[in-house]
Formats: sequence, structure tokens, C-alpha cells
Amino acid sequence: MYSFMGGGLFCAWVGTILLVVATATDHWMQYRLSGAFAHQGLWRYCLGSKCYLQTESIGEAPGQGLGCAWGQSLMQRRTLQWKGHLFCRWRALWLGEGKRPAQAYWNATRAFMILSSLCATSGIILGIVAFAQQPTFTRFSRPFSAGIVFFASTFFVLLALAIYTGVTVSFLGRRFGDWRFSWSYILGWVALLMTFFAGIFYMCAYRMNECRRLSTPR
Repeated sequence: MYSFMGGGLFCAWVGTILLVVATATDHWMQYRLSGAFAHQGLWRYCLGSKCYLQTESIGEAPGQGLGCAWGQSLMQRRTLQWKGHLFCRWRALWLGEGKRPAQAYWNATRAFMILSSLCATSGIILGIVAFAQQPTFTRFSRPFSAGIVFFASTFFVLLALAIYTGVTVSFLGRRFGDWRFSWSYILGWVALLMTFFAGIFYMCAYRMNECRRLSTPR
């Protein structure tokens, strides 16, 4: 039983780390826009070496937008105008279906990824406590609880990836010719497998504990 729980705890640690990294990084998708390399995550998009929040305009600073370049050199203003052109193209292509639907799908993906990370963290806590499981513990045992929480984490990350994949493929397939999913997105799928196997291991530990408890003479 403890070997199953040890394997489940290892998968859970790996899965939780991957979930946090995938949620926080900006490489869910990469593409080319007007010859420039761009990539984006759930929180920011990056054009060249500059990154911006999903709700932020390129070149904006406090009190300064694309049209305010006072005190800047001619080269800096041209660079700002070029980035503004890329931004306008990005907005026209990415938000062509309307800003609200795009923002809703980003928010849904973020929410499910955060919920998955929280469930995986809770499962780790339950999994560690399960090592102190008493033989007389009843049916709703700690390994069983940990397994359920890991399956919930798997379900949430699956929802997040399904939403992101469906909207991205149906949307970008008609607008960008050169694009692909990137490593943050792939880490999300690996995390899904890790949390799923963590749940399997803890369910096996629960079943083994139940069989041992039922076979023990009273």
C-alpha cells in the first residue's frame, strides 16, 4: 500500500510543479506576425523581446500611448510605430470575433488551471497525511480522498486544455498560416497525465488497504 502511495505522491509533486509552470509561463502558442516572432500565454503576449498583458496596448506607459513619443529619438519613434502596427494586426486577427468572447475563453482557461493547481496541492497534503492512516479508519479513508482530489485536478486541467485547444484551433487555423502550440501547453498535458496517475496510485492503495482490512480476522 505504501509503495502505491509513494508513487502517487511522486506523480502528484511533478504534476503540481508542471501545472504551476504551465499556468505562469508565456509559451502556450507561438506564431509569426508580419515576419516577427510572437508567442503568448494565459496572462501575457510577447512580440519580439517585449511582453504585454493581454489587456494592455503595446507601447503604453503611464500617461504615454502609441501617439505620445515626446522626447524620444526618431529611431525609437519608428520602433514604437512598427510595434503599434504589429499590435493593430494582432488585435484585428486575434480579437476579430469580438473582445468579450476571447476574454471569456482566456478567463475560463485561467480559472480551470488555477483550480487544478489548488486541487493537486490539496491532494498532496492529503497524500502526506495518508501515510499516518490508521488501520481502523473507515470507508472514506485518506488515500481515497487523495485519489478523488487528484482526479478532480485532472478533470479541471482537461477542461482548461480542451477550451484552449478548441478555441485556438478553430480561431487561429483560419487566421495564421504559421503557428503552433508551444512548450507551456505541452507541460499542461504532461501535468494532466501526472495527476491522473497520482489518482490511480492512491485508489490502488485504498483498494489494497480495504482488502487487507476485510481479510483481517476480527
